[in-house]
Amino acid sequence: MKRVLTAAILIPIIVYVVLWANFWVFAAVLAAAACLSYFEYDVIAGRYGFGAPGPLGYGGGLLLLFWTRDAWLLITVVAILAMALTLRDELTKSLPRAGLLLLGVVYVFGCWKSAVPLREANPHWLMYGLIVNWAGDIGAYYVGRNFGRRKLAAEISPQKTWEGAAGSLVASVLLAGAYLIRFIPDVGWREIAGLTVAANAAGQLGDLAESAMKRGANRKDSGAILPGHGGFLDRVDSTLFALPVIYAYLRLTATIK
Repeated sequence: MKRVLTAAILIPIIVYVVLWANFWVFAAVLAAAACLSYFEYDVIAGRYGFGAPGPLGYGGGLLLLFWTRDAWLLITVVAILAMALTLRDELTKSLPRAGLLLLGVVYVFGCWKSAVPLREANPHWLMYGLIVNWAGDIGAYYVGRNFGRRKLAAEISPQKTWEGAAGSLVASVLLAGAYLIRFIPDVGWREIAGLTVAANAAGQLGDLAESAMKRGANRKDSGAILPGHGGFLDRVDSTLFALPVIYAYLRLTATIK
């Protein structure tokens, strides 16, 4: 019940922000989502014994999120600062801690950054990217729960099955694909099917990657902020991997320049 109630409250808010809110409201919500994701990543990374990456990640990440020039230069500066600031740490921990900080900035803020050009191209592209994973999560949950037999990655996430993964893929193609056909009809159905399969596969990989990070840190959830769902990062881990795939498709097809 908590899981359903949380979703019933959050989904209408997200839909409004993505489709109808002005840019500044959207930017504020996106920045909050990115910072919350990074906060939970920071806690997980700190459990590896090298020290939490720390506050530099928020500053560098927010700059990256809305940076409109060459991102590689900003990422390079963040890497240099991370390495410089960790010189005061125990030497056996300085390089891993700097690496964790840079990874967190790219993983969290870099992936969320894809949401900005997707919405600028058409808000329905971003909405589609979210639905890919919402539908996939629902399909994986119900198919895996009722028909799951073969473990997908037992050491990383014991509850995930190949049957659930297939259910996730089918649900995404049907629901997210139907959404894209309805609201961006100039995209062919073959392209929609292929893109949805790729985005869903990336999302499932993102889910496994976050599960692996948590298991390495000996944590069950990334946090407890969402009743019935666990942490915020637990709910967006698929989206973080899927949005860049959709953005890459739009760049390759010259939809976004």
